[in-house]
Amino acid sequence: MNWDQVAGKWKQMKGVIKERWGKLTDDDLDMIAGKRDQLAGKIQERYGLTKEDAQKQIEDWERTRRQEDEAEERRRIA
Repeated sequence: MNWDQVAGKWKQMKGVIKERWGKLTDDDLDMIAGKRDQLAGKIQERYGLTKEDAQKQIEDWERTRRQEDEAEERRRIA
């Protein structure tokens, strides 16, 4: 899943994002509204991370989501 897909499905993705970063509030997620840089800023703020570490967490999360989506697609085709 790439960020355009995340942003396009923001309402559905908020729960998944909150599972990963539980310190983010519903108000945080509403304010972020699918904007990757704002998500990184809130992760940085809530978890006391550097900007680079927050960005890396998002990149790792995106990679995991993409792999899960690809695996699901392969199961559907099989």
